[in-house]
Amino acid sequence: MPRARVGEVELEYETRGTGAPLVLVMGIGAQMVFWDDELIDRFVRRGFQVIRFDHRDIGLSTRLDHLPVPRPGRIVTRALLRQPVEAPYTLSDMAGDVVGLLDHLAIDRAHVVGMSMGGMIAQHLAIEHPRRVRSITSIMSTPGRFRLTWSDPRALVALFGPAPRTPEQAEANIVKTFRVIGGAEGADEARLRTVGRRAFERGMSPRGFLRHFAAIAASGDRTARLAAVRTPTLVIHGAEDPLIKPAAGRATARAIPGARYVEIPRMGHLLPLRAWDEVVDRIADHAARA
Repeated sequence: MPRARVGEVELEYETRGTGAPLVLVMGIGAQMVFWDDELIDRFVRRGFQVIRFDHRDIGLSTRLDHLPVPRPGRIVTRALLRQPVEAPYTLSDMAGDVVGLLDHLAIDRAHVVGMSMGGMIAQHLAIEHPRRVRSITSIMSTPGRFRLTWSDPRALVALFGPAPRTPEQAEANIVKTFRVIGGAEGADEARLRTVGRRAFERGMSPRGFLRHFAAIAASGDRTARLAAVRTPTLVIHGAEDPLIKPAAGRATARAIPGARYVEIPRMGHLLPLRAWDEVVDRIADHAARA
């Protein structure tokens, strides 16, 4: 796959299709392969040029292991006490990576769809780079208030399991994680195992994951700044999300003038196959309105 030079990092990326540019931004520590190929094909059939990429510090993009590794316990404690959190980089820096990728591709403006941490990055794009985004869709995400964001402690703990040493462990780990955060409906475990193996083979980065976590906490509450956003915004959330509670999605929609909110019944912190058609339809309609 091609790589884009963006400042101090190179981003591994892929484009598929033609038409209106649509950038897919994945969540914490998640490589671009977490965007299912079949889901991408559905967006392509709706007339989008789909762009997905590995965040800095994970997958096949540049690793920043010369930077310090934050301690998650300290991050949570300071965030809960509303004290400043130190991080090697912030979500603003990661939003800048998206802008740099658009520059590399000679794309002036794009629709942006972000999931979980990716939704937070999409919000930063709308706040800090409004001329580069035609619309944003924030999925299972939050405006950044730490106490509002995290719900079931078991779901947060599930993110910090031991790093896998084999492809088989990677498969088992991802299934175990999404059994906790995926909601009562569960997920397609065969698809999860495939993604877990692909992620392991491409290269996992526990240190990068922790730096992503620090970036989330250090970036703080965006609520006041979201009030100035004029980018057309769609917010999608699962009604049974145990990791980022639905109240966080509703708060995001309330914070952004004119934002539309969609809550999908029985959905946890993932996009189940049965919801793909609805999600693609809503995003395509939102982009057309924008």
